[in-house]
Amino acid sequence: MQSNPISFERDIRPLFRAIDLEHMSAMDVLLDDYAYMSNAQNAQAVYEYLDGTQQPQMPPGGPFWSDDQLSLFARWMEQGRQP
Repeated sequence: MQSNPISFERDIRPLFRAIDLEHMSAMDVLLDDYAYMSNAQNAQAVYEYLDGTQQPQMPPGGPFWSDDQLSLFARWMEQGRQP
């Protein structure tokens, strides 16, 4: 049984809280904008801040994303960043 591909609107966008969207949009990082997030470089950069590879880890002050959330985001990127 094949599951549906991971969707930005259904699966990824809801992981970002309103405060995350507000904080990052002030830095021109558009977490809720598919056109921005579907860009491979942008998605990878966001992921690296979420997993702590880049500092400061996001979201500022936590709570940080769980391994399940990070895995979902990584799989979304691997599957071609579907809308």
